[in-house]
Amino acid sequence: MSASCAVTPLQSVRTELFSSLSKRPTFPAQSRQPRNKCEISRRGFAARGIVASGVSVMGTPPPSPSSAASQPIQAFKPEGYNFWEWRGHKIHYVVQGEGLPLVLIHGFGASVFHWRYNIPELAKKYKVYALDLLGFGWSDKALIEYDAMVWTDQVIDFIKEIVKEPSVVVGNSLGGFTALSVAVGLPEQVTGVALLNSAGQFASESRKREDEAEETVLSKFIVKPLKEVFQRVVLGFLFWQAKQPSRIESVLKSVYINAANVDDYLVESISKPATDPNAGEVYYRLMTRFLTNQSRYTLDSVLSKMTCPLLLLWGDLDPWVGPAKAEKIKAFYSNSSLVHLQAGHCPHDEVPEAVNVALLDWLSNVVTKKPSSSPEVSEV
Repeated sequence: MSASCAVTPLQSVRTELFSSLSKRPTFPAQSRQPRNKCEISRRGFAARGIVASGVSVMGTPPPSPSSAASQPIQAFKPEGYNFWEWRGHKIHYVVQGEGLPLVLIHGFGASVFHWRYNIPELAKKYKVYALDLLGFGWSDKALIEYDAMVWTDQVIDFIKEIVKEPSVVVGNSLGGFTALSVAVGLPEQVTGVALLNSAGQFASESRKREDEAEETVLSKFIVKPLKEVFQRVVLGFLFWQAKQPSRIESVLKSVYINAANVDDYLVESISKPATDPNAGEVYYRLMTRFLTNQSRYTLDSVLSKMTCPLLLLWGDLDPWVGPAKAEKIKAFYSNSSLVHLQAGHCPHDEVPEAVNVALLDWLSNVVTKKPSSSPEVSEV
């Protein structure tokens, strides 16, 4: 599966989601030019067949050179870093630093390398883990029936078996909703959650499910098989086309305000996972099964069960998950703080310096000590 941020070409999610272990290597830091945005619009995805990408904002001012150029960058390793076996599948992760553990969860189609500007900086004060969700990045492209709870179970077990300490969970897009679910499923070990333009819908926003009418013989044996054949042909072609490095670079440049931000690091982190023999089938299963059933999982259902502090780091220029959702989450969940960012769907890669500063401030003033005042709203 290719590596980038959360997107889907399907109409059903177009408006909202558009959701050896002791051995720790040293991660060299490098300085790079500000090649930082990492997402393509889902509309472009549908029209042009982009296999995996994310959302950047057309019309957003180019990032300040200090935003990314001054940040150390996680070294890209084509072979990956560490691997953990989970339910018979190989899971890729990185770990760096010492202190309170932070667990970073990428968005749909992305990988640990999407946190390239965050891991080295956060690791100066904390022990940072980032893992590839099953089916994405350098983790196995397992041929299973994908469901949002698969990734929740994966991260819960990762914290139990690898981290083994109370942790703060940070997630972007799909990884954001996963982070919320993990906090509910493992409340004794999740001490805080930070969301960056999270996926997920409130119940009132979810599309009404179609009545589960009894399936007719015509539908079961003729219409449904033909539909599946058509989907496989179309999605198979789109996947083949979109995984070409030249195509990835071309499309990224067409949606980046500053085309210099499209570097080899970004292109390879997207194209390499797509060469896996199972990547095409995983893509098909995600497009036709998982992404069409998101209304079953709602933000209010998880937020109503969560008890830890919540930080909302929100790119207000995101055309798919705008600031209105962040405001609604904050209104629903009182133990939350909101930071507005002039960025798109992936603020951690687009304005990493601002994200790192805001996250570090929240960690030191809210998570590690009792809050002395009501949650804040700020703007960066």
